[in-house]
Amino acid sequence: MVPYPSTLDGPHELVEHVSWLIYTRRRELRSPWRKLSCFKQALLTLAHLRKNETFAQVGAGFGVSEATAWRYVDETLEVLAAWAPGLHEALVGLGEGDFVIVDGTLIPTDRIKADEPYYSQKHKQHGMNVQVIAAPDGTPLWFSRATPGRTHDLTAARAHGILQACLTRQILVLADRAYQGAGATVRTPYYHHHEQPEHYQQFNRDHARLRAPGERAFAQPKSWRLLRRARCSTRRISTVVQAIHTLLTSRFHEAGCPTGGQESRKCF
Repeated sequence: MVPYPSTLDGPHELVEHVSWLIYTRRRELRSPWRKLSCFKQALLTLAHLRKNETFAQVGAGFGVSEATAWRYVDETLEVLAAWAPGLHEALVGLGEGDFVIVDGTLIPTDRIKADEPYYSQKHKQHGMNVQVIAAPDGTPLWFSRATPGRTHDLTAARAHGILQACLTRQILVLADRAYQGAGATVRTPYYHHHEQPEHYQQFNRDHARLRAPGERAFAQPKSWRLLRRARCSTRRISTVVQAIHTLLTSRFHEAGCPTGGQESRKCF
């Protein structure tokens, strides 16, 4: 394995914030000494998520073994995922008169033909189904845990409690035709709208216009290449999605990275 110089297309402040969370975690575990500093551990993890390099490749770049790289990434993902909001927490501040966009996506995985539960007939490939709730401007508010790829979007939405949570708060939900028949406060396009009266067609056009920004909610996480083709265990995908959601928001910035002083230098 031959290491080579490279760069990460992300802000330096993001690495600093993640490194401070790692430093806090090490303090809790009373494990201050590691082969890599908190900053380099954060950089290693972000490089793995952003570029989807194998643990052997990213480990070689930072001068650690494949097993050590795995442990560093796994620890950092757990720390980041802990900052992701729960379903009810994500809906705080929303109520009657507000609306959200609900959609599902497939996280492609490396699976064989025999792994039938993970095969999505809709996408014609193996993967994991993830539901998202997005704000009207496309900002992701919440990501669900990952379920096998053959899970229907409506089934997944019901299982995660999305429909009931929105109904309780009287939040209008805009969704595509996969959620037809959901009832509650869910609104989906009309079928065969070309054969329907003009006001049905106008409804579909308005619905599509309002729901379109929701596509950004998935476009942002998938800029992290690990979610374009996940090679990890399907059991870890939920943690990866939650961790990336944290990276896309400013929630964990409350922890802050201290400026100056001995505590700051320990992160690096």
